[in-house]
Amino acid sequence: MSERSERTSRHSNEASTTPRSGGVDELRFPDHFLWGAATAAYQIEGAARDDGRGPSIWDTFSRTPGKVYQGHTGDVACDHYHRYADDVALMAELGLRAYRFSVAWPRIQPDGTGPANPRGLDFYDRLTDALLDRGIDPIVTLYHWDLPQALGDRGGWTNRDTAEHFATYATAVYARLGDRIDVWTTLNEPWCSAYLGYGNGVHAPGEQDPGAAFTAVHHLLLGHGLAARALRSAGARSVGITVNPADVRPADPESAADAAAVRLVDGLHNRIFLDPLLAGGYPDDVREHVARIIEPTFIRDGDEKLIAAPIDLLGINYYAPGYVAGRPDGAGNDAYPGTEGAVHFVPPTGPLTDMGWMIEPAGLTRLLERIATDYPGVPLLITENGGAFPDKPGADSPDGPTQVMDTDRIAYLDGHLRAAHEAISRGVDLRGYLVWSLLDNFEWAEGYRKRFGIVHVDYLTQRRTPKASARWYQEVISRNGL
Repeated sequence: MSERSERTSRHSNEASTTPRSGGVDELRFPDHFLWGAATAAYQIEGAARDDGRGPSIWDTFSRTPGKVYQGHTGDVACDHYHRYADDVALMAELGLRAYRFSVAWPRIQPDGTGPANPRGLDFYDRLTDALLDRGIDPIVTLYHWDLPQALGDRGGWTNRDTAEHFATYATAVYARLGDRIDVWTTLNEPWCSAYLGYGNGVHAPGEQDPGAAFTAVHHLLLGHGLAARALRSAGARSVGITVNPADVRPADPESAADAAAVRLVDGLHNRIFLDPLLAGGYPDDVREHVARIIEPTFIRDGDEKLIAAPIDLLGINYYAPGYVAGRPDGAGNDAYPGTEGAVHFVPPTGPLTDMGWMIEPAGLTRLLERIATDYPGVPLLITENGGAFPDKPGADSPDGPTQVMDTDRIAYLDGHLRAAHEAISRGVDLRGYLVWSLLDNFEWAEGYRKRFGIVHVDYLTQRRTPKASARWYQEVISRNGL
């Protein structure tokens, strides 16, 4: 096993609190804890028509009037496709030990099938080498929502064939990069792809069909299973998937109705993914709920066994908790099909991010503990965590902002790292933390108006300026703690 693999597979699982002078305790993370950052192809690469790249469902969706803020697109984004070398140098300057990036399927197979496009693979080949030359571990996500439009035209993830095509695509990427990349994740947040893409339509491809959302859930998981099998057959060392599990809480802990609402929403958000991945199959109550909306004939014999093949790593994306109440007049949420007339989703309160999301770091501790308890034996990696805030650059120079004092983001990250440390101290096998995001970028339906980056991007000049949070994170990494 390579040294890079050992960083994510060997873990002492011991977090410590070290006394410091002045009575302040310093929190130390375990040896070999992996520190890094994450991005996604469509959000940063740009170069939408370069080197044979085909259109994705997000190219189409972002050009559909009213779907994305002010008609923003990912055509240029952060121009990372042309500026990757400088971006990797910046990662090295900040001390990152790992970088999670996604591969754009339309760059590799412009129509989602057929021979691999060598020019598309060449980019990721250059990026991988640049990372390794700087001592940064590359972590690949094969699908971060940018489905080739040609497959979208054939039904996208509602079509079982898409899962088969995904495995073929995964094999093509591994054939080029597998000699240098150890950690492979198949999907990013299939909850978003299925429910937001096919359920309420706020993400590409913009469909609004509850039955299609559940069909997409299964085919995404099937695609994971097929791709994981293909990667292992090709020799992949570490194969996983990234989910965005929710810490679902009752509005009233003493209410039986609220507990029932938690059970329903937890089933639709968490257990519909985690149980088939890690417990052998879909839970009975979720199957019964789905059957009220669509007959699940899309689940075939052998599918659940394929989906449940062991994984080496589970990626966790966490941003905020959610509170629900059980009410017969509850409006429900169209991102959770079948919750109308049963669930009231409580509006977030307290300090919020610029996305309107509640800031509650304790939710991360609870979530990590719950997953470690309910699905033991799988190492965890925080693959995304961060906050959007209305950053205000400080003094300007002719070349752009010289400083962004994003103290709210620092406080957010500090709180969530403390929550992660607490989970480790309680026995959770957490291997690392990847901040979202390295760069300000295209934030999907929000366009460029929301900024998650620890590095400010001036979208007119493409100038990168590390924010105060970047320098703070640099210090966290250097001391391996807080």
